[in-house]
Amino acid sequence: MNTSSTYNVVIFLNSTFYTNSLDQIIEPLISNQSAIVYLFNIHNQEKLDLTHWEKKNNNIKVEEITSQFVPPTLTEETLVIDALFGFELQHPLSGGFAAVARLINSSKSTVVSIGAPSGLFPEDNTTNNLNHIIKANYTILTEEPPLACYFDENQPFLGQWNILPINPKKEEDLVPFTSEEEVIDIIKPRRRFSHKGTYGHGLLVAGSLGMAGACSMAASASLKSGIGLLTIHTPLCNRAIHQVSTPEAMVDCDTNEICFSQLLDTTGYKAVAVGPGLGLAEESATALQHLILQCDELGTPLIIDADGLNILANYPHLYRNIKGAILTPHPVEIERLIGKCNNSYIRLNRAIEFAKKFEVFIILKDAYSFVICPDGSYQLNPTGNEGMATGGSGDVLTGILLALRAQGYSQEECIKLGTYIHGKAGDLAALEVGKIGMTAQDIIKYLPKAWKELSETALKYNGFNLFSNSTN
Repeated sequence: MNTSSTYNVVIFLNSTFYTNSLDQIIEPLISNQSAIVYLFNIHNQEKLDLTHWEKKNNNIKVEEITSQFVPPTLTEETLVIDALFGFELQHPLSGGFAAVARLINSSKSTVVSIGAPSGLFPEDNTTNNLNHIIKANYTILTEEPPLACYFDENQPFLGQWNILPINPKKEEDLVPFTSEEEVIDIIKPRRRFSHKGTYGHGLLVAGSLGMAGACSMAASASLKSGIGLLTIHTPLCNRAIHQVSTPEAMVDCDTNEICFSQLLDTTGYKAVAVGPGLGLAEESATALQHLILQCDELGTPLIIDADGLNILANYPHLYRNIKGAILTPHPVEIERLIGKCNNSYIRLNRAIEFAKKFEVFIILKDAYSFVICPDGSYQLNPTGNEGMATGGSGDVLTGILLALRAQGYSQEECIKLGTYIHGKAGDLAALEVGKIGMTAQDIIKYLPKAWKELSETALKYNGFNLFSNSTN
């Protein structure tokens, strides 16, 4: 018969997925509730003994499904618990299980998935049938999250997810994250007997008419991340703005009033960053090509962001000249370099192949940013929050990277430490001003505090203070 809204809780449980450890998740959800358990035993295995549930709660009914299944009526008041497959599947749901997914998704019930929304693959969902994946409001992961949990397009299936690691993975099976321990090992202490030249001279090529802000934010972030000297190369129209907004920086004006057009000499600079607010003028494209070729010839460390990447995408023959560079694309910018991608998994893997082929370092910016090395290895950055999804946030990151590269950090150290501290400053800003009202300037404001906290942690574990009177 058709089971209507007689039960407050409806559980879809697969006999092959059940373990005793699931009890600690499911039992609190059905305590003092009227519940029906649809126990799917399609392969006619020995029936699961769920009498301990029934003994604790007289209002629980267990109905074993071996072939025919009469779907229940799910209402807005029903709590649906999906405990069918977790992340066990490597092929799309089909047949009766696909019908269950469609039933749940068509209802207005609150859905809690245990392990994973049934039907979702742990990594690559390119070949999956997205219509046959259960859309959960909440997901309780029973092990550390696989890669799929960190992709934007999978969030409508996962809903709000939390981890109860009752089935811990081996370390080699975990998604790699940059750890705080790794980051504090990277930090270089400042020496007592040092001067501004000790910490490098960086060149920031940025800005165009109406886009002085991007340049200004990158410059401010660089100055608040330890760089010794900073020169801004920007169109003449932005000169007065930068003399006021970043008085610590030197301003080298382009011969063009409104855009980057000058063929620059990068001799003497420890690092160059190009792109924030640059614009797409034809003169800028010509000047950028020259800049890339010169940095390649002189071996000058190069960071390319924003419009620098957009221009670069139009000149693929230059990809061979950016060996060792750091690229900082968001999803749309990376696809201009690697082609249109149907999902985040494809985008990540093509970005990795691009990094390997052209020997570049990539920060693939997103809610969870991936830092990618030319050997194909990658890590996710654990810091940051949704308040940082605001104009100028990427410019701040570029400024941080320029400062670190000018100070002599390697590319790998730079992308890990730079991305981590960028997110940490954003987290500190969120604590103070919240996420909705956060701006890129708030991230800049909290950079010194982020560096201070990280240095204090380094002192605790490594025995030095980033801002101490170290003589080393």
